[in-house]
Amino acid sequence: MTVYIDPPDWPGHGRMWSHLVSDVSYEELHLFAERVGVPSRAFERDHYDIPSHRYAEVVRAGAVEVRSREIVRLLVASGLRRPKGRTQSGSSQSGSS
Repeated sequence: MTVYIDPPDWPGHGRMWSHLVSDVSYEELHLFAERVGVPSRAFERDHYDIPSHRYAEVVRAGAVEVRSREIVRLLVASGLRRPKGRTQSGSSQSGSS
């Protein structure tokens, strides 16, 4: 099981955040998150938001540190990327590609 985490460089809600992703499956990602005690409410479309104070703990648990740019590349290459504003199936967006 390999999951990836970027540095906590993303501001929001008065703190800094990282993104935790899998390049294999959402199942793998959810299993890892559950194992390290990340609440399901932290899942957003294709990643978990991890607060900066948990970064080192998640890395010690086995997440591989990568740059933010690599997070996006991994998601796109694996077919797991779910950008904002798009549905999973695309069925509600007529004429989009």
